[in-house]
Amino acid sequence: MLSGEIPTSLGSCTSLEQLIMKGNFFQGSLPQSLSSLRGIQYLDLSRNNLSGKLPMYLENYSMLQRLNISFNDFEGEVPIGGVFKNASVISVDGNDKLCGGIAELNLSTCTNNGSKKHTRPVWLKLIIPIVSGILLLTLMLSFAFVCWLRKKRKGPSSESSLLASLLQVSYDNLLKATGGFSSDNLIGMGSFGSVYKGILDHNETVVAVKVLNLQRQGAFKSFMAECEALRSTRHRNLVKILTACSSVDFQGNDFKALVYEFMVHGSLDEWLHPNPGSAHETPRKLNLLERLNIAIDVACALDYLHHHCQIPIVHCDLKPSNVLLDNEMTGHVGDFGLARFLSEATHNFSTNQTSSIGVRGTVGYTAPEYGMGSELSTYGDMYSYGILLLEMFTGKRPTDELFKDSLNLHNFVKEALPNRVAEIVDPILLQEREEEETNANNTRTQSSTRSHKIEECWISIFGVGIACSAELARERMNISDVAVELHSIRNIFLGTGVHGERRGTIRTSQYAGASGQ
Repeated sequence: MLSGEIPTSLGSCTSLEQLIMKGNFFQGSLPQSLSSLRGIQYLDLSRNNLSGKLPMYLENYSMLQRLNISFNDFEGEVPIGGVFKNASVISVDGNDKLCGGIAELNLSTCTNNGSKKHTRPVWLKLIIPIVSGILLLTLMLSFAFVCWLRKKRKGPSSESSLLASLLQVSYDNLLKATGGFSSDNLIGMGSFGSVYKGILDHNETVVAVKVLNLQRQGAFKSFMAECEALRSTRHRNLVKILTACSSVDFQGNDFKALVYEFMVHGSLDEWLHPNPGSAHETPRKLNLLERLNIAIDVACALDYLHHHCQIPIVHCDLKPSNVLLDNEMTGHVGDFGLARFLSEATHNFSTNQTSSIGVRGTVGYTAPEYGMGSELSTYGDMYSYGILLLEMFTGKRPTDELFKDSLNLHNFVKEALPNRVAEIVDPILLQEREEEETNANNTRTQSSTRSHKIEECWISIFGVGIACSAELARERMNISDVAVELHSIRNIFLGTGVHGERRGTIRTSQYAGASGQ
């Protein structure tokens, strides 16, 4: 818990958009220096010991969308301009000495104790409304100009406009749908919140409800980023957002949630790394063709995001837990909490561009250049995809304890190709090949041919994964080329006699066909 007075130095953070200081022991009045925070959008000072009158600059914050000053010791009249005009975006509860404000706040009427009434001159009575009218007109024109300028620059939409594009659902409906957010309905936890299974009563639709943990730094931006990205995308391999909720819970706390299509078969991570203690009737196993199909699904989703959206989108957090599987085992890319739109400038990658973004994504899947401060680019997603592909067919996470010092998943696979591919492939896939070899209906020659073709398929897929996860960004494959290559590998695999009639040989990757050397 923090205490003392609010530092005046905060006023120098002129680009600050969110300031959350709730639940501490700050005291004293709000410093005048905070009037410099002209870009502030979210200000939460609730549950402290702050006192004094509310400064006039609060109503002059033109960008402020949410203000929470509840449960302090403020006194005096509540302004009626700016953010104070909308009772749904401000909270002043728990300040017994406040008065006035708009009627919806239900505060007591202010009394002007001991003040003397002075009769204003006639000329002053006339000039005040005239000057006020001119100032109001100027402010309205300025506000309209700023809105036009932001729209022209294609800046991020405000929360209200984003949510207006989505059919919204109430907090009460989500509470009922998830059984009071029961732990029995908890199906996952992410960086910024928890995911619950629920049933919306109005149409009995089974959904996944992602509840944001707004105490977590970055959760609000994650909510906005996901709304922004998913409202403008439509693709069969992307998780579909159905509705959203931006409200308060029964305790008056901010509440934000996103509602998605429910994916019956959970995440890819659960299939690649099943929990030994899970109560599934049969162990979860993915065969070679299923993994290849899912890899193609993810590639198609990335190709759409990178090349077929009006503004290219970088996912920034591609990993198995963010790939969800429907009832037909089709892969859907989800969790766009870190996604970013690319400007024309950043889409054309430059190694000289730097940024203060830091590392984005999850350890093991994040492109190495992000750790050195490079700008976001589609190459970063390609690295993540390459690691994902290698994990899918080795069954090893990039953070496996095997990988230490200079050995990583990329090098582990690369050093084994082509001759030792059977040593690194997922044991489940190795068992699948052995079952093909021992099939009673096969001759020894047929079994040998099938085994060789399966091995060629492994080598080809690993070759794509290595090409995508190259250390240098410029050396990585383009996702459109990846999709073409994987489709080709699948077509040849289905025509080898393993699942159909022979139609060709594997040609993809420099490693193909070398396993017999």
